[in-house]
Amino acid sequence: MKQVRIADTTLCKENSHFSFKEKLEIARLLERLCVDVIELPEIIDEKTDILFVRTLASFVKKSVISVAAGSTIESIENAKKALSKAAHPCIRIELPVSPALMEYNLHKKNAKMLDYVKKCIECAKEGCENVEFCAVDATRAEKDFLKDVIKTAVEAGANSVCVCDSASSMLPDDFADFAEKIVKKSDAAVGVKCSDKNGLACAQAILSVREGVKIVKTAVDGDCVPLEIFATMVKNCGDSYDFYSNLRYTEMYRIIKQINRIAENADNENAAVTLTDADETSIHLDVKDTQEDIAVAVKKLGYDLTDEDEAKVYDEFLRVAEKKNVGAKELDAIVATVALQVPATYKLISYVINNGNIINSTAQITLEKDGEQLQGICIGDGPVDASFLAIDQIVGHHYELDDFQIQSVTQGKEAMGSALVKLRNGAKLYSGNGISTDIMGASIKAYLNAVNKIVYEEA
Repeated sequence: MKQVRIADTTLCKENSHFSFKEKLEIARLLERLCVDVIELPEIIDEKTDILFVRTLASFVKKSVISVAAGSTIESIENAKKALSKAAHPCIRIELPVSPALMEYNLHKKNAKMLDYVKKCIECAKEGCENVEFCAVDATRAEKDFLKDVIKTAVEAGANSVCVCDSASSMLPDDFADFAEKIVKKSDAAVGVKCSDKNGLACAQAILSVREGVKIVKTAVDGDCVPLEIFATMVKNCGDSYDFYSNLRYTEMYRIIKQINRIAENADNENAAVTLTDADETSIHLDVKDTQEDIAVAVKKLGYDLTDEDEAKVYDEFLRVAEKKNVGAKELDAIVATVALQVPATYKLISYVINNGNIINSTAQITLEKDGEQLQGICIGDGPVDASFLAIDQIVGHHYELDDFQIQSVTQGKEAMGSALVKLRNGAKLYSGNGISTDIMGASIKAYLNAVNKIVYEEA
């Protein structure tokens, strides 16, 4: 079976009002959904946009991060800077190929456009191995020129090419024939981006996949192939037509609903934005709830507890619920505090953190195991990342960080900070809690607490 790679363009939506935090949350959700590529728009504000991409790169480790460029050579250089620390970077050279758009946007005719495409691809390849060429408005390009520009891009080093029906001018079967001809003539992987102005984008995309297209650009919210509908088509038709995607279908509807809610809040300037899981927002517990109710809520959060731990969680829940109602965050803290409490295999001896705006963050952590002191030193994307990596280095295993939260539990300059860490080992979730007047200390203790639970259970 052949894989259909999903490149999501939700964060490229024109005139979107997403905040910095909302964009990060959407990217986090898309990676959890296992989309292959998360596409970002061209760098406009060099300071804030590069900061955003670098922040995104610090936790998006599985999906490819693709940044648009090509309007100027400077835009390509900015994309290189932004993607310098990404695990899987890609520069997307997006250029018009129809006569009208070439003339209007770039003031170039065919010959000069071919030279410019070559120059852009070669410039991008100097700082990024993975480069994609997107032929904007391809369905209205001159046939011979489209053939030449794609050939030029591939020879210059483009790893993949994408043809765009920007004007939604073709019916699905005609577009599939159009895409098939590109596939047969191109040595690189071919993708498609279809406008959904006429409601036919999904049909165009799925028929193109049958003809050999490997990449489809989708969006949760935007003028593109709707992700939910297209993914459902792949799920339902894939076995019959020999293709599949890596999307996590069991979580798809919940995640898409979350992204839609964020988008709705962003469009409504007066809306109060709450970035929480859809399942978590339904957790509202009080002292009248039974142990069975609490067990169901705990499973909603992703934990798989023993009967003994469920009883401990319920007892602690009753103590807390006498003073206040319990939501997802409170229940998370209860589980981290009382469930699966184990002897500490690793004990924290000391930590030294170096951090600043002109140096890379480093962490030197010393732990004790069976009377022996073990030391880890790591560089990370921020002090927290460096600290967690140093612990992983000592333990000899990297665990998937499912969630990380910090909040103040007292007030004033000497306020206590509480950190909550969720680690995923296989299909099981483990949480750790740490409290300290030092945020880094609380974070390290919480991470170590969760690691000790995993190590103890594995032993």
